[in-house]
Amino acid sequence: MGISLFHFCSATLAIHTIEILGKGEYFLYIKHYQVTYLFSAAAFRNEAEANYIIKAAPLLRFLFLIIFIGFSRCSFKLPSMSGIARKGIHYLQRLNASNVSTAMLEKGQNRVIEASLTLIRERAKLKGELVRALGGAIACPSLLGVPLGHNSSFLQGPAFAPPRIREAIWCGSTNSSTEEGKVLEDPRVLTDVGDVPVQEIRDCGVDDDRLMNVISESVKLVMEEAPLRPLVLGGDHSISYPVVRAVSEKLGGPVDILHLDAHPDIYHCFEGNKYSHASSFARIMEGGYARRLLQVGIRSITTEGREQGKKFGVEQYEMRTFSRDREYLESLKLGEGVKGVYVSIDVDCLDPAFAPGVSHIEPGGLSFRDVLNILHNLQGDIVAADVVEFNPQRDTVDGMTAMVAAKLVRELTAKIAK
Repeated sequence: MGISLFHFCSATLAIHTIEILGKGEYFLYIKHYQVTYLFSAAAFRNEAEANYIIKAAPLLRFLFLIIFIGFSRCSFKLPSMSGIARKGIHYLQRLNASNVSTAMLEKGQNRVIEASLTLIRERAKLKGELVRALGGAIACPSLLGVPLGHNSSFLQGPAFAPPRIREAIWCGSTNSSTEEGKVLEDPRVLTDVGDVPVQEIRDCGVDDDRLMNVISESVKLVMEEAPLRPLVLGGDHSISYPVVRAVSEKLGGPVDILHLDAHPDIYHCFEGNKYSHASSFARIMEGGYARRLLQVGIRSITTEGREQGKKFGVEQYEMRTFSRDREYLESLKLGEGVKGVYVSIDVDCLDPAFAPGVSHIEPGGLSFRDVLNILHNLQGDIVAADVVEFNPQRDTVDGMTAMVAAKLVRELTAKIAK
């Protein structure tokens, strides 16, 4: 989606310089809409020259305001935020290549990564201590947001989902009890360690290999604070790979995965991106992180999707045969002989009549009660889970899909907590 010229003008001109990566290395920090970008200011000869932009900001704001008034009766739109993000990161990478040594850049990136992990570590430690002090909890779901959307092949709105899901979870329009009677206000039932600062890390030029490692390490930090178990809020479906990898590595073996989705997400390398949200389960199966992978709700699958499924021994249950498979799927027993069960729910597993706020709308999906019946009747120890691919930018005005995603989180919470 485009953003208005007014939003661009008012947000982009919140500019200042900061000195990082050692004395004399100045970077230009720009707050743009809801995303921050970090640009090298090495092209400037000194700090005074860089600060000239700051001094000119009030005048620029006034000029842009005049332009905005001129376009106020038009539907003028600037490029999408995702496009601007790519340009910003590419620009940073070009400047880094020519003006900043690799060692200096990596040193600064490492500091940002460590600061990010420290925040997750300390929050998880605090919440774990609280739950242990209260006593009586064997397993306590802990929300961990991963606001990542750039590995989506279509729209990148899922990056904005975690705060919308949290808002809906605690919305005053409903009570805090799950259908099974567990009360979410009890910190032994549900806690929250915040978000992995994905965009802030990417703004420093960190590539996806390292970013995926940060996500995995964040999940492990949550798991270190028993009895916390990660309940991850996406984000696009690419996040499932680093999360499942972390869970499997931390527990010391593979898990069984129940994956509800309109798509199998098992392309070898969709559009040349090994971390594409359409390739996450190929990476999981290649890594040996799952013994069984059951995919339910499938109704958009290519020849490659079926071939990859056969290659990895995936159990694919398509919607065209759901009426025949329903009885089995509503009495699943998973996790025996492995380290537990992982549940991954892509919101587009649901028919768009129930959840229109997704990037990939696929009619003919599961009803909400179908999904709950599968979850409620599932037998197995759920060690972690994720809810992904909710796109707030396509949701209805009254936040219908946000409430649907929140309800999925609430019911998963009830299955995990004990």
